[in-house]
Amino acid sequence: MKRHTRSAAALAAVGIGAMLLSGCSGGASHDEDTLVLWHYENADSAMGIAWNKAIDIFEEETGAKVQFEEKSFEQIRSTASQVLNSDEAPDILEYNKGNATAGLLSSQGLLTNLDEQVKKYGWDEKLAPSLQTTARYNEDGIMGSGSWYGVPNYGEYVEVYYNKDMFADAGLEVPTTLDEFESVMQAFVDEGITPLSEAAAEYPLGQLWYQLALTKADRDWVDAYQLYTDDVDFEGPEISYATETIADWTDKGFISPDSTGLKAEDAGVAFISGDYPIFFSGSWWYNRFNTEMDADWGTFLFPGAEMSPGSAGNMWSVPEKAQNKDLAYKFIDITMRPEIQAIIGNNGGVPVAANEEDIDADSQELIANFNTLTERDGIAFYPDWPTATFYDELNAGLQELLNGTKSPAEVQKQLGEQYQAGVDDIVG
Repeated sequence: MKRHTRSAAALAAVGIGAMLLSGCSGGASHDEDTLVLWHYENADSAMGIAWNKAIDIFEEETGAKVQFEEKSFEQIRSTASQVLNSDEAPDILEYNKGNATAGLLSSQGLLTNLDEQVKKYGWDEKLAPSLQTTARYNEDGIMGSGSWYGVPNYGEYVEVYYNKDMFADAGLEVPTTLDEFESVMQAFVDEGITPLSEAAAEYPLGQLWYQLALTKADRDWVDAYQLYTDDVDFEGPEISYATETIADWTDKGFISPDSTGLKAEDAGVAFISGDYPIFFSGSWWYNRFNTEMDADWGTFLFPGAEMSPGSAGNMWSVPEKAQNKDLAYKFIDITMRPEIQAIIGNNGGVPVAANEEDIDADSQELIANFNTLTERDGIAFYPDWPTATFYDELNAGLQELLNGTKSPAEVQKQLGEQYQAGVDDIVG
């Protein structure tokens, strides 16, 4: 295995950042009646609102205090290995899911094995099997099997957002097949409208590419791609169809070549402004569209696919060096209660254990689509997850595809070599 070399390099790389973070902090208080908690959610986000309520309940029921320390996503991502291996470790933190993050730390012995607590509190019974994948890691830190090292209490997935007003003006219905979807996009092109709001400088186009591959894929292919259970053929029908279709849709005017320089925010704002009728992106946009978009809009799952990009959200983890683990477990359990789950659902988030009757009508479509995916084992994770560098490599390859500087076959060959090199670095 090459994992140990990779782990040592990761520790060295974050050393300076960790010192900077600890230098900015007065140090975590570890009184036996104080829970030191880190997370990076905005106070007005669905999770921020819900977790603030959970803190109130926790303090009232336990008599303990919560010392919340707000950290940025980047602070936690870049310094976790060093900080969690010190006396500065919090008692509980929101941590990133995946092999390169939670998996890496679990393999280094920096996260607490939660198997006993999962059974005690019944958290496994509240999470669909596909949502448990990113919470469990084997001894090499590869997700999907082994012990629990985190507990997610929200979900996320990618779906199609559409401008109902623009569809109505064009006399178009929501498509239910991929052929119908292409016909809808062609109808907009015929009216001089580019249908898809896209961005190739960040994640949106990569997720569309992966979604197209999923229209030809099954769970075995996803497991091979994400969990290294088998070799992945980048010239096979799944990836060939995805890459060739992106090129074809660009040639047809469904996707603008100008998307090469656009970021996710650019694409989302363009959809809000009514410049494009369709935006394929994540559930994290839902509440923003609800509050900022003047036009009537709706959502639907990608036509012709049983699976979509998505996963359980980032999760609560307990550092191995946490000093108040029992308090941490109690806090996690509170965030899994129906009343906290309902707050997530009614503020634009995707709860994993809410009672349907507690969810407002405006939020039901978002949650219903997610439930449809989980019920049919349709959560397929994200295209960049397999390796630490594939996010940038995929974006770069798709930018070349849109620019026409490389053919679909050349892009596939390039991506296949980069993917395999990254996987070999992990599993040897």
